[in-house]
Amino acid sequence: MSYPYQINSLEAYYKAYRKSVEEPEVFWAEIAEHFNWYKKPKQILNWNFIEPKVTWFNDVKLNITENCLDRWAESQPDTPAIIWESNHPNEAHRIITYRELLHKVNLFSQVLKNNGVQKGDRICIYMPMVPELAIAMLSCARVGAIHSVVFGGFSAQSIADRIHDASCKLVITADGAFRGNKIIDLKNTIDDALVQCKSVEKVIVLTRTREPISMIKGRDIWWEDEIEKIEANGYPFFIPEVMDAEDPLFILYTSGSTGKPKGVVHSCAGYMVYTNYTFVNVFQYQHGDVFFCTADAGWITGHSYIVYGPLSAGATSLMFEGIPTFPDAGRFWDIVEKFQVNILYTAPTAIRSLMSFGTGFVDAKNLSSLKVLGTVGEPINEEAWHWYDTHIGKNKCPIVDTWWQTETGGIMISNLAGITPAKPSYATLPLPGIQTLLLDENGIPLKGSDASIEELPHEMASGNLCIKFPWPSILRTTYGDHERCKLTYFSTYPNLYFTGDGCLRDTEGNYRITGRVDDVLNVSGHRIGTAELENAINQHSGVIESAIVGYPHDVKGQGIYAYVIYQGNLEDKKLVAADINQTVTRIIGAIAKPDKIQFVSGLPKTRSGKIMRRILRKIAEGESENLGDISTLLDPEIVQAIVGERI
Repeated sequence: MSYPYQINSLEAYYKAYRKSVEEPEVFWAEIAEHFNWYKKPKQILNWNFIEPKVTWFNDVKLNITENCLDRWAESQPDTPAIIWESNHPNEAHRIITYRELLHKVNLFSQVLKNNGVQKGDRICIYMPMVPELAIAMLSCARVGAIHSVVFGGFSAQSIADRIHDASCKLVITADGAFRGNKIIDLKNTIDDALVQCKSVEKVIVLTRTREPISMIKGRDIWWEDEIEKIEANGYPFFIPEVMDAEDPLFILYTSGSTGKPKGVVHSCAGYMVYTNYTFVNVFQYQHGDVFFCTADAGWITGHSYIVYGPLSAGATSLMFEGIPTFPDAGRFWDIVEKFQVNILYTAPTAIRSLMSFGTGFVDAKNLSSLKVLGTVGEPINEEAWHWYDTHIGKNKCPIVDTWWQTETGGIMISNLAGITPAKPSYATLPLPGIQTLLLDENGIPLKGSDASIEELPHEMASGNLCIKFPWPSILRTTYGDHERCKLTYFSTYPNLYFTGDGCLRDTEGNYRITGRVDDVLNVSGHRIGTAELENAINQHSGVIESAIVGYPHDVKGQGIYAYVIYQGNLEDKKLVAADINQTVTRIIGAIAKPDKIQFVSGLPKTRSGKIMRRILRKIAEGESENLGDISTLLDPEIVQAIVGERI
């Protein structure tokens, strides 16, 4: 099976990009022809960035699950849709074909209906990384409910905030989750959260860990019992709810500068078309490939590139319940070898972590099935890029360095595997449909920042990254607060979507994300991107990982505070710090040398691998008590260790 809209050459990329800019409605209408619609689109796009209001394919009728399940269950019923690998290497894996997945989604869709779920209801999903998580998401979509997946590691208060904000009617959870050598208590956390949430009428509980839990009569029901009731009456074909293009598909909460999570809303049609298009093209997916995205489905990467993107393309998507270092640091490579993975998509944080264990866990593994490697979540530093290329890709696999956001729904800037050139630490070129613009702090477009991608050489430009034209999967609103959506994304620069990221565009038109604008330091009037500085520090031979924050400095206004995980002899910390500063001076310049370097055993990270810089910033500023909620961190104890050793 081939994809008619798959770009297969550099020339084809330029042609597609040119058409997407000159005739965007024609371009996306042609892509949309390859999906199943109850009513085909005629009104392709209406938009303005003032309100803001964007609609794509506004007059269509569809259900996304018909494009993810039904058409493949008919045309390739025995193709694996989901391969699942347990946290425990000795537990049997599961392979679910498209025929079987459709059956399971039909069953659980009926469970939802039997428990009062209707089109437009909000459903909170708080589950481990098991196939039933994807089944729950797809079943919500099939009945027309709006799912809000909460990562299975958030605290009760965080869950309560999200349930309350969306007025969720039902919660889908499990008794617990396995993560490495730990058991995560999910159901009891939900019980604590629901003390504050009066909107929830039912809680459906999947059996996973078999830990003792409480089941409240009249509210809590077992997943397996509900399925058994329906199976006793024969195979149900659940007729999908007819949805409009702009009906919400899901809400996904992301942290905001105010501290209150923002519920980013994505709609049905545009999100489906864009995630499919980017999946097929960025990874150059071929029928039969095994695609392994290591993200958790509780984050946007899991939504777009474990569930909706791959399944809408009829792909085989591998889900992994565990962590990359359990039972040892070779787990990813065991999985690649076991299932003959062709495409691996993971985070730079994971790569750097695995680098620290050396190559002993890699060398003995057969990774010859790999064709494409990818990174997501943050800019990848050059050292990690080369390690990934050499030791995992064996210098034969293109690496796609993808930049995008929860709010964008899908990949925005990336090389296409083996088609467009890669450049270490650069996301490279925008995808078709993505019209970028770089502005200075006063909102003035930088010279050469939006020149045609084919006009080479470019003039170097560095500024704030904006998008000047809508793409199909752009966020539609922030749930229940459209004004917040406007203020956050569309008011900084009128008539533009502001990404919040700083960006460098080189003479070849390649884009390099330099970090969040609020993570840019102003040192003696010089602006220094934290991502750029971390990349420089990480190139020191003994540095495993680093994190940079600013702190008040009497002379410079803002000083540079570096937290460094170092592998090697630290008997003379001053000498090591001087060596690191010399590395920074050589790569960036003396102005970028950290004022303070604190050697730490670890960094405060969420379980998705994101470094919590707000905590590090407070510690650098001398705060030790009011550090905020640290319960969602992978290792909360690391925070006190850092506080105790603060310089």
